[in-house]
Amino acid sequence: MAEFTMELNDEQREVRDWLHGFAADVIRPAAAEWDEREETPWPVIQEAAKVGIYSLDFYAQQYFDPTGLGIPMAMEELFWGDAGIALSIVGTGLAAVGVLANGTEEQIGTWIPQMYGDATDVKVAAFCSSEPDAGSDVASMRTRAVYDEAKDEWVINGTKTWATNGGIANVHVVVASVDPELGSKGHASFIIPPGTRGLAQGQKFKKHGIRASHTAEVVLDGVRVPGSCLLGGKEKLDERLARARERARAAGGAGASPAEGPGRVKNAAMATFEASRPAVGAMAVGTARAAYEVALEYAMTREQFGRPVIDNQGVAFQLADMRTQIDAARLLVWRASWMAVSGKRFTAAEGSMSKLFASETAKKVTAQAIQILGGNGYTREYPVERMHRDAAIYTIFEGTSEIQRLVIARTLSGMPIR
Repeated sequence: MAEFTMELNDEQREVRDWLHGFAADVIRPAAAEWDEREETPWPVIQEAAKVGIYSLDFYAQQYFDPTGLGIPMAMEELFWGDAGIALSIVGTGLAAVGVLANGTEEQIGTWIPQMYGDATDVKVAAFCSSEPDAGSDVASMRTRAVYDEAKDEWVINGTKTWATNGGIANVHVVVASVDPELGSKGHASFIIPPGTRGLAQGQKFKKHGIRASHTAEVVLDGVRVPGSCLLGGKEKLDERLARARERARAAGGAGASPAEGPGRVKNAAMATFEASRPAVGAMAVGTARAAYEVALEYAMTREQFGRPVIDNQGVAFQLADMRTQIDAARLLVWRASWMAVSGKRFTAAEGSMSKLFASETAKKVTAQAIQILGGNGYTREYPVERMHRDAAIYTIFEGTSEIQRLVIARTLSGMPIR
């Protein structure tokens, strides 16, 4: 088990500086253009692939960093560059985490490489969980997967929404209900291979922020996938469903089980989100830090009434608070990431804490940056208005701030708070 430290080692610092250079030299110069175009920045993704940032090997190295700091460090630097482009670069990672969290060794080795492609033929992947009527309320999921035993195939029908890379992905990871009576405990994850009939892109969303990242509906109409595409395999699924049914009977019915606690069955989507929430917190830290740095430089160089703006105590105190909140958010993210890799249980929902505080900090800090820049901050001549638009997503995706508070409250109290 790695000892917790506040200091990055030499290798981590080298990787951080390399990522920062790519973010400064490649991502930032392209940020405004792709935000305006609202299109996937394929040339930037390809550049990331050429240097090894967009690759399975790179993310595996960061994912298996024994300190747990590899992924949050990488997310912070890339999102410091630009949130929309960075999400296009790292969006595949959510699908990859879904496979890592739920798949067998064979499935991991087969499908994750196909999610990325290579530097000459870049691919992306999509994780599809949310639905038009089931976002945070995962128990209401309507997408259904039915097993065709005669053909050893799963037949999937439903509509997914808010899917990053949805419809343009080479590989889709779809969460579906296999036993609706069990609610969220009756969910499973499936790989949808490239070219599978019945999968189509629905509406592509025009968004407030992160506009360089493709977000769309995914429609599944009679999609058939081999039994081998069920993540974890059918034997493991049957065992898990049997345990969930037994617990439901003991609790007095399928819908009467209390909030998940230690030892309880987790559903497929939640396993993915639990693994990724600190990483989302790190993304928010990167955006907040970028806006803070713009505001600090502006306040030190811009003069009003014959003196630098930062000479005004009201502005200086705002900047002091912004930096304090950013550092506090980073420490919460690092703690959760270290706990996860060290096998320490989140007894106080530390993963959700990190995501909650960092995302709220990003919204607040980017708004303060606009205020410090005044009228200039409100224009697209300066990047803080884009950063503020981008920051809004952190309190929404992968569990809204309200859901994070619910998770924390349930964990602290042990009560099924609604």
